[in-house]
Amino acid sequence: MERKHALASITHPRRPGRAVPDSASDRRAEQVRTRVRLMIEITARAGVYRKGLVAATRRLSPEEAAILSDLERHGLQVPQLHDVLCGGHVLVDEPRLYEDWRFAEVSHERLSSHHRDIDKAVYPDIGMRGDVVREKLHGRTAQGTWVQLEKTPAAFGGRKLPSPGDLRHLVDYVVYRVTRSNVGPWGLSRMTERRPLYLAPVLAVPTALTPPVARMLTQALRRIEESDDATAVSEDLAARFPPPDREDLAGELGQSLPDRAGRGLFGNSEVWVTETLSPSCAAVLRGSRVTPVVDLLQPGGPS
Repeated sequence: MERKHALASITHPRRPGRAVPDSASDRRAEQVRTRVRLMIEITARAGVYRKGLVAATRRLSPEEAAILSDLERHGLQVPQLHDVLCGGHVLVDEPRLYEDWRFAEVSHERLSSHHRDIDKAVYPDIGMRGDVVREKLHGRTAQGTWVQLEKTPAAFGGRKLPSPGDLRHLVDYVVYRVTRSNVGPWGLSRMTERRPLYLAPVLAVPTALTPPVARMLTQALRRIEESDDATAVSEDLAARFPPPDREDLAGELGQSLPDRAGRGLFGNSEVWVTETLSPSCAAVLRGSRVTPVVDLLQPGGPS
């Protein structure tokens, strides 16, 4: 099955047997990298992270962008990206990602204690380092793929002697034992292997409501909307300008979205508007001597 991903022909060429990417593939890959950068910058404005996250996104590699974009394609929302960047343990109901995330030039086999029920000789855990993911670790599950970002890479195992990085990794493990939170590159996450973040393509399939449920839901939404009609003007004037009469209020909850159920990429993330006041507009408003609108409505005013 053809990979539904714009980065397929750019990041995966590093695997043996792939052709060298062309300029069109490079442009598609840069678009995906830009999209992932924007996602990280958006979540960085609302969440709490260690310093340096936004600066690290400028050095985002194609492989890092491919992994984060794949998670978004399988249902990850911007608010959930916070847990991913902070080391949350993610389960994806898609086994093909295990091979998709093995990049010939940057991936390496790793030892870990995650998912011991999997035969590590057949499906070894795979690590990858990057400026944003620091140390990405992923492997197979019985039904899919798991992935977790770590603050400190570890290379101990076999006959290798512990390195300073391994000692820092042990410190992170102590923090995990004390806080019961994974130590990720940009913070702590309560999404551990025992309490993971679960992404499944089957959960992203839109489902239609039965007519009786749809009618009851629409009535409830209309009651909520009518009771929540708060304006900054008088009730008489507000009654002259009612809210738009939409036929399918239930559709606003996401059941009729074409790609996935729920509210899409931004989920329940905070929404804000940033505006810069035009100096020219401010000067005009300060110097304006326009008669207030209320005077024009008085008897004897212009008709």
